[in-house]
Amino acid sequence: MATERDTVTEAARAAGIEVRPVAGHIGAEIAGADLAGELDDVVVAAIRAAVLRWKVVFFRGQRLDHAGHVAFARRFGQPVVPGKRGSASPPAFPEVETTADRLELGGKFGMEHEEWLQRRRHTLLRGWHCDHGARIDPPAATILRAETVPPYGGDTTWSNLAAAYAGLSAPVREFVDGLRAEHRLGVGYQPRPGDDAYLRHLLDHQVASVHPLVRVHPETGERVLFVNGYYLEQITGVSRPESRAILDMLLEQAVRPEYTVRFRWEPGSVAFWDNRATIHLAPSDNAHLDHPRIMHRVMLTGDVPAGVDGRSSEAIAGTEPGRW
Repeated sequence: MATERDTVTEAARAAGIEVRPVAGHIGAEIAGADLAGELDDVVVAAIRAAVLRWKVVFFRGQRLDHAGHVAFARRFGQPVVPGKRGSASPPAFPEVETTADRLELGGKFGMEHEEWLQRRRHTLLRGWHCDHGARIDPPAATILRAETVPPYGGDTTWSNLAAAYAGLSAPVREFVDGLRAEHRLGVGYQPRPGDDAYLRHLLDHQVASVHPLVRVHPETGERVLFVNGYYLEQITGVSRPESRAILDMLLEQAVRPEYTVRFRWEPGSVAFWDNRATIHLAPSDNAHLDHPRIMHRVMLTGDVPAGVDGRSSEAIAGTEPGRW
């Protein structure tokens, strides 16, 4: 009986590309595909199969510009058009966000970037996130390409949430299958003494949803442990101390090293990940290097998550399906 990996390998062979797994549970490099070229349907199908199997795939030495980036993304879904972007993002391509924008955010609220990051990511697990997880419909996937990277440092790490769920003991899986949790923008932010413009911004622009703690992947049918350190506020229906203990246990499970892969970026590298089945950790080891790290991302429109019991997520504030 053919395994899932065999099926992906056969699809890749038929497409004339090679899928090389790089870790036991997550991550594969794809060779032989020119993402700036005219990809035929067989190649697109093989890449899609690899993303679904390995959760994040990597391409090296690509020569994508903004137009090519958007065109490639469109082969796999509808690109998101974010409502707000920073000044570093290209005006002519509203689907493309430039991550250098993030360096502007603290300054907008009277903080140095480093202080802003420290107030948002004050625990070891706080930085782990899926993209826009507080939305009612988080993006289905993200495609990130590197323009300029430091000579060392600046790696990104991803974790496979389907493997993390499968790694739980059967009684714990049964327990978490029926739970739901509130995801909220700005969870855990440590306010500044006195006036805090960023706190006022969070209060005035709340984004929050209740998601199943275990979601069913809409394409693979896998059960996915839908936890992260950045947006997750509290499990509904249980006390805060109980919620904190459960969430800490689940998040530690989600980011165990055996479920992760770490990628060393080069100029022209592209990472394409399933945002429904992964969380990732942006680097924090390059700020002192005094070398630019310029990345561009395009996200694909996602669906409203559904739990094991078939119940869909519910919007609380500032979010509705398809509206960015």
